[in-house]
Amino acid sequence: MYQAESARTLVEGRRATGPRGERGLGLGGVSRNVFVLGTVSFLTDVSTEMVAAVLPVYLVLALGASPLQYGIVDGLYHGATAVVRLGGGFAADRWRRHKEVAAAGYGLSAVSKAGLVAFAGSLGAVTGVVLADRAGKGIRTAPRDALVALSAAPAALATAFGVHRAMDTAGALLGPLAAFGLLLAAPGRFDAIWVVSLCFAVAGLAVLLLLADGRPRTRADALTAAAGGLAAGRASAAASSPAGTAPPGALPTAGRVAAGVGDGALAERPRAREAALLLARPGFRQLAAIAALLGLATVSDAFVYLGLQRTLDLSLSAFPLLFVGSAAVFMALAVPIGRVADRIGRVRVFVGGYALLLVVYATLLAPPAGLLTLAVALIALGAYYAATDGVLQAIASAALPDRLRATGLAILVTAVSLAKLLSSLAFGAAWTLGGLEAAVAAFAVALVAALACAAWLLTRSEAPA
Repeated sequence: MYQAESARTLVEGRRATGPRGERGLGLGGVSRNVFVLGTVSFLTDVSTEMVAAVLPVYLVLALGASPLQYGIVDGLYHGATAVVRLGGGFAADRWRRHKEVAAAGYGLSAVSKAGLVAFAGSLGAVTGVVLADRAGKGIRTAPRDALVALSAAPAALATAFGVHRAMDTAGALLGPLAAFGLLLAAPGRFDAIWVVSLCFAVAGLAVLLLLADGRPRTRADALTAAAGGLAAGRASAAASSPAGTAPPGALPTAGRVAAGVGDGALAERPRAREAALLLARPGFRQLAAIAALLGLATVSDAFVYLGLQRTLDLSLSAFPLLFVGSAAVFMALAVPIGRVADRIGRVRVFVGGYALLLVVYATLLAPPAGLLTLAVALIALGAYYAATDGVLQAIASAALPDRLRATGLAILVTAVSLAKLLSSLAFGAAWTLGGLEAAVAAFAVALVAALACAAWLLTRSEAPA
């Protein structure tokens, strides 16, 4: 009976009723801790995107890398930290030290920026620095997202992730602007970008260590507090809630116990076997399959920007502004789209976001129309990220128990990252062998097929909306 209700939730996208009057919750159920974590991500993204905004042209134009060689670096950038990410997520859940594990990841990324200052100049050295930076991101992402989820009301998960992603994206907007300003003032001085990037990375780590709450109230705490206390809440649920009336987006107690990953003993440390059984949940497994399948047909934004630069013959100094355009759209739409997803169904919004990626592909295939091509591509790309990035984390967070949320998010992001690694390698090879247009056309066909498969899987899915 509950499975039927869960499937109905997926199709109808009904909004769960969150706790009211929960201490520490601010705008729309979003707590102060979400804003602190957003500040950390803002500063870190300034650092990261300063580098990312110039890395494609630095490698391809300054160091002479081919599209295939850049595809290898970009693939590593997206997916080579899978094991590290899983380890970081499980360690945070195992030791209940989400903040500390996240801090280790942020610290490693800061150290990598120092390595970029010291060792930039060869393709091999830059590749090693990229690996270290992505390892840091792999360690920190799942624990940080778990803290975001634990700091939000259950009915406002997509909104909370939208707020966080909007602040994160504000950094993604400022970073390329800073890189553009530095290149404009000192053309070709990439070393200045590396130094300023390091300063922002250190500032982000400091905010996390000094201001973030590493023990926010869990989703279970919030629900039981809203019901009038832990004991009263459990008694009420046991007495009046049959199996078919579980809150939308939650898993029934019996299912959790059977899977070995229940919330009933938060004091117990989760074991590796419990983490492995997360993929035994049909809804979560299908969600991971859908996300990975769509990731395989995704051209990375760096390749999109390189394609636009080639198609429109943009100058080197203007290249970082491409990141600014899509980041501005992402920042503007992240919260509104998050709220829409909470209301009409998160999975619907997530899958629908990939239709916008087809618009991006179309701009690279159509005859160039100057600023119109550029505007359409950047708006569609930013809207695609707003509809998919934080929304995917909200979908998964609603399905995962508190004690294994970081692990589950790590599994999901790892599946997507590995898919994008393969995607970058394939696109780089296709561009090198057949040209930009042929590569984009092949990926457009693949994305249409992936969307069709995702729609089919959704008709059989038990994932929460």
